[in-house]
Amino acid sequence: MVEESGRMRVVVIGAGIGGLAAAVALAQRGIEVEVHERADRLGEVGAGLQLGPNAVKVLRGLGILDALLPLSGEPREILSLRWDDAGLRYREPLARITGAAFGDRYLTAHRADVHGLLAGLLPAGAIHLGRMCVGAATHGAVAVARFADGSEVEGDIVVGADGIHSAVRGALFGADAPRFTGQMAWRCMVPIAKVPRMVGPGGTVAIDTRDYVGWIGPNGHVICYPIRGGELWNIFAGHVTDEWVEESWSAPSSVYELLAAYEGWNPALLDMLAAVGPCFKWGIYDRDPLTAWSVGRVGVLGDAAHPMMPTLAQGAAMALEDGAALARCLAEAGDAGDGLSNYDRERAPRAGRVQLQARQQFLNNKLVPPPPPLDRGWIFRHDAMTGQDLRSDVAVAPI
Repeated sequence: MVEESGRMRVVVIGAGIGGLAAAVALAQRGIEVEVHERADRLGEVGAGLQLGPNAVKVLRGLGILDALLPLSGEPREILSLRWDDAGLRYREPLARITGAAFGDRYLTAHRADVHGLLAGLLPAGAIHLGRMCVGAATHGAVAVARFADGSEVEGDIVVGADGIHSAVRGALFGADAPRFTGQMAWRCMVPIAKVPRMVGPGGTVAIDTRDYVGWIGPNGHVICYPIRGGELWNIFAGHVTDEWVEESWSAPSSVYELLAAYEGWNPALLDMLAAVGPCFKWGIYDRDPLTAWSVGRVGVLGDAAHPMMPTLAQGAAMALEDGAALARCLAEAGDAGDGLSNYDRERAPRAGRVQLQARQQFLNNKLVPPPPPLDRGWIFRHDAMTGQDLRSDVAVAPI
């Protein structure tokens, strides 16, 4: 406790990207931190991440960007193709959302690479595995996390970074079910050699595997971009559906199931999808924004606070921002309770606005003809390391 050692102590529940980013940022600001993860081994489910300038600024500030760059992709163009004949919808340079207007670059990376680099910055013994949190509460000036084995851990602050089914969130705000959004997705990867290079009517559209490519259709979209330094192409295959029949929010799938969902789509795309490795399917869920993220000395971050649709590619970015902002607010306030309150006031409005815009963009994508895309410039201009926005009037539509 602060009163005993003079050093603030934070207990983080969950060792995903948001939890680890928070732990690294806290440790770098001289705050004692320990992470408790329910899994028996450290790892990260999923495949690729899009890292907009707001996310890259956090990775730079935490000190992992130089190590991540050789493992990343940095698309130069956005290529949008029609779902059936792969005809060109538009081609646009990505330079419009990087540089001076937004403060950093736009990268694509394997989720596991980001996760591993963050974990490598924490001292040995900081992460405790096989620890299933079942709740958290405030007792006076002490925050307490409770675990399934009956044990408890105390800190000045407990923060739940334990995902969409967060036990910490449930303890603070009551149990509620996340909302199925009407979309599910497959996440998988394909060797770069399996990517078609010429598509479209008469083979007139060239695909550069260094770039960001999307096939857009009436019942979904397939988004692709390079990861692992260009060795792999990440695939996010979104599919509009009225039902999600799996009990789990994610489940093993197969190439046959993936291909069946895109029957009638462009043959070159289907040939590529037939070459994917292991794939998982996700039900896409979100929640309405919370007006506050903390009660007493317990708070939440990442998907525990703001699960959102992937239409703005901001889920991981918001979790990274949360971790950076939490550490900054606690360090600047000095008092743990005041710092957590400041974090709550700063983050809840911003992330809530992103949640609602991601939901609206999904609805807009289904309209015929679609309305003009919603702006993302205000998202990219933010720097969570400082809490400030770059001044710019440049608007950026979703990719």
